Amino acid sequence: MSWKRMRSVIRTANRVRSISCLAQVGVFDWCISRVGSSFFKLQEASVSSMPCGPSVEKEIGIGLQHAIISRTLMSSASKKCSRDALVDATMDMERRGPLVEYERRIVTGELMAGDKDQEEALRALQRLYDELMDGAETCGLKRSASSNQAGRSWFWSIIPRAYLSPIHGLYLYGGVGTGKTMLMDLFYEQLPETWRKKRIHFHDFMLSVHSRLQRHKGVSDPLDAVAEEISSEAILLCLDEFMVTDVADALILNRMFGHLFNKGVILVATSNRPPDQLYEGGLQRDLFLPFISLLKERCVVHPIGSSTDYRKLTSAEQGFYFCGEEASRMLRDKFRSLIGGCIATPTSVEVVMGRKLQVPYGANGCAYFQFHDLCDKPLGAADYFGLFKHFHTLVLEGVPIFGAHNRTAAYRFVTLVDVMYENKARFLCSAEATPVELLERIVTITDAKRIAPRTSSRSRKSDDADLCVDNELGFAKDRTIS
Repeated sequence: MSWKRMRSVIRTANRVRSISCLAQVGVFDWCISRVGSSFFKLQEASVSSMPCGPSVEKEIGIGLQHAIISRTLMSSASKKCSRDALVDATMDMERRGPLVEYERRIVTGELMAGDKDQEEALRALQRLYDELMDGAETCGLKRSASSNQAGRSWFWSIIPRAYLSPIHGLYLYGGVGTGKTMLMDLFYEQLPETWRKKRIHFHDFMLSVHSRLQRHKGVSDPLDAVAEEISSEAILLCLDEFMVTDVADALILNRMFGHLFNKGVILVATSNRPPDQLYEGGLQRDLFLPFISLLKERCVVHPIGSSTDYRKLTSAEQGFYFCGEEASRMLRDKFRSLIGGCIATPTSVEVVMGRKLQVPYGANGCAYFQFHDLCDKPLGAADYFGLFKHFHTLVLEGVPIFGAHNRTAAYRFVTLVDVMYENKARFLCSAEATPVELLERIVTITDAKRIAPRTSSRSRKSDDADLCVDNELGFAKDRTIS
């Protein structure tokens, strides 16, 4: 046998040794059989081309096959793993996603079973999950994909890259307490942590947008610059409680999301309202309408309903609500018990862009406010988010009945409750009436048309005069009451 042919035999033997080693470290017999079948053809071709006798060919072939089989049997015996067990394990590994996790939590008792509306929404989320998993590389979801940006030349870096994602997002809308936030969080948590993804409350997202716009005042298109920043941080953007109440937000959303979608961003959002009812009755709504068309074009719109308000199932554990003559006294007593032996003193906390918020009394993570200190003053979502970075419990005294006379305070109160809920803070308050009665004078345009004509009594005329017809507040109040 020539030296050249001898090297061929050695290489063949090395391949066998490599395959055998794979068997030793846990690549099971079914995998070896697949690789081996191709390898036998390779080694038979190599052996048949060697200038040696039939007995040598047969001996080499048998030896090679025995080596593979013996290694495989040893591996199978030591691992005690059959082909069926491996297939089952592989299937279990492949069955991932929000729907699978939802079923698991039902089995463990963490969630209630039998909600068909939630299951339908989860199927939509599962379909999106599967599309994202299959197209993660193409869509640039993996953080490694963004590293290509650093390698671009200066010339190409000044030319913006624009492309629409082949994957459409999802817009979930439904009433209060249907579990929209829980379902979106379930979806978000199942996605790889290393992906370029972000989950944020809509209020917080818009605050971030306005803050970024301030930093990009000098550029030709600040919205495009902000969109570039956001898309570099997250290709998948999950927005909770999508609700447009501010005219400044309404006027920039179309261009903002136009830039984001053109940079490949995929949107998943939850809302109390369908897209066509967003910012209904708002100022200059005609300028907002193109955004609705864009939203429906880039997202699958899916309604979700439920006969159960899941927020109310835990409301008794989240806080305490006092109304009546002794409400203020009981609230103060509860505050003292929460802070224990600590002494509550006036303090101030930094909330946004260096601004300070005065806290009348604070101790042990609990803040005590009069209603007018938080909702009658020019404060907004940014201030409330800042407050809950320092305190986990809010005690609010003197919540009034809302109507046309204090519409602005009602907006702030709704925003405060939204931010509190998003931050999972505990809430205690005293109020003039029950939660439903506090907001019953706030109605939507449709509800106002259905209200029967009042009698001519003075009290009824007074109620009519104080009726607040406001679509955004009218839809938001159910969430606040819940």
